[in-house]
Amino acid sequence: MKTVTKQTDIDFNDYISADYEHLELNYNTDSQALWYFMKSSPRPCFTTSLLEESNRLTKQIADFPIAPLPVQFLIVASAIPGVFNLGGDLDKFRDCITRGDEEGLRRYAYACLNIGFECARHFDRGITTISLVQGSALGGGFEAALSCNVVVAEESAQFGFPEILFNLFPGMGAYTYLSRRVHPHVAEKLISSGRTYSAVELHAMGIVDVLAPDGEGVAAVENYIKQNGKQRIGRRAMQQAYLHVNPVSLEELRAITDIWVETAMQLDERSLQIMKRLTRAQTKKMSKQVEQTMVA
Repeated sequence: MKTVTKQTDIDFNDYISADYEHLELNYNTDSQALWYFMKSSPRPCFTTSLLEESNRLTKQIADFPIAPLPVQFLIVASAIPGVFNLGGDLDKFRDCITRGDEEGLRRYAYACLNIGFECARHFDRGITTISLVQGSALGGGFEAALSCNVVVAEESAQFGFPEILFNLFPGMGAYTYLSRRVHPHVAEKLISSGRTYSAVELHAMGIVDVLAPDGEGVAAVENYIKQNGKQRIGRRAMQQAYLHVNPVSLEELRAITDIWVETAMQLDERSLQIMKRLTRAQTKKMSKQVEQTMVA
């Protein structure tokens, strides 16, 4: 774990304050919990802008110059009702593929996996990362949730990997994170089925750690933090031990992502058209959520 020499006191709220357009941040001093709400537009997916801001925040946390870091918990959630995240930016995928821009697609994919890697390894600062899934977590959204140390989901949350529908597979961490939670055979079934799973189903499999009634996800996270904060020293040591037994390496993630990029560049027109239809579905879902929010 990274060693940091204590310097002058710095207010963490001031330190992380930045002009984020696609993230909402809320730091609770008492619980030392940093809430990280995604609010990408025009679609609730991993746009380039959301990735840039997320990686900027990741770097800010990694570079904080005081030890111990005043963040014990980082919670990844969504500011968009009914949607955690719908995954990769399919418009970006299609554009890179049709132009033959393999390296552009690789840069995008590496930007995705870098965030998951930091969540999986506790940012190398002993942070417990928690995903709070309320609504749909598909493709890369499911991968993002899995990269966190703890997955909390409301009962109506939906998870799935639709990539097989357009002849791809989830290439930014799905195999890595799932195979550390369930048997590889089960992981492969989840990835290749193309179906949507409920939070209740995944909780029974041990993939969702905490199942909460609808509307009580935030309270479930707060209760988890309260309970585990009391055992912080022991649990932090257990996290370190777990990483020795089940290490997540950047090399592994990139090797799988390289396979994903090479495969994506071979997709035919039919697959690209399916991507286009799914993009329209993402946009429609976003518009519907905005309308419902305005009415509420």
